[in-house]
Amino acid sequence: MAELKCLLWDVDGTLADTERDGHRVAFNMAFEEAGLERRWSVDTYGELLKVTGGKERIRFDIQRGDMPDMPDEKIAELHARKTIHYQTLIADGLIPLRAGVLRLLEEAYAAGITLGVSTTTTPSALDALIEHSLGKEWFDRFAVLAAGDIVPNKKPASDIYDYALEQLGMVAENTVALEDSGNGWLSARDAGLKCVVTINDYTANQDFTGADLVVSEFGEADRPAVDVLINKHNLDNLHHVTLDHLRKICEA
Repeated sequence: MAELKCLLWDVDGTLADTERDGHRVAFNMAFEEAGLERRWSVDTYGELLKVTGGKERIRFDIQRGDMPDMPDEKIAELHARKTIHYQTLIADGLIPLRAGVLRLLEEAYAAGITLGVSTTTTPSALDALIEHSLGKEWFDRFAVLAAGDIVPNKKPASDIYDYALEQLGMVAENTVALEDSGNGWLSARDAGLKCVVTINDYTANQDFTGADLVVSEFGEADRPAVDVLINKHNLDNLHHVTLDHLRKICEA
């Protein structure tokens, strides 16, 4: 029976609903600033989320003919400006944490469980979210911040989870991943991790077959009960996701 020793958190869509009202808006601000006519609608951005990574989404949009061609250096500059706009949105308090996130983080930290982040978002965007939505003390509470281009392949490849586990000296059997997307679930699965998925508007219809638990959100005791889409281990009392539920998933 494996003991829960580590939780690895995805960021975009998991810690906070950053995609639709954060990254998408920041991309459009960068496009306008650069004199580009292209704007990503809510639906278009949902399509682009199938491509992992911001620079990769721009490149994909270029390749399919919806944006003018530009060199990699220009793409990088555009993405850097987008990140600055995104940081401003976070600093202005426009992207709050999802329900239950802070509760689970604080309970796990108090219990001595190692906490880490495994994300494809840029380090600067991650830093902004931690500072303004969690608090600066969480820079020390997370034992690893695995983000961005530090690994060769982004999700759905397992690289970012493999990297985090190696940095922490942890093994997969003692670790649970917390994700929101099909690509994130596949990444965690291929790293050998148990995985809890909290869906959002963009990921609700993605394929999570085989995931350990899929819910609408982590939830809170004083909020309506979460919707449970997959409950692989027949967990009880799933009004909201608790640390005990995560322990049972790890032990299963």
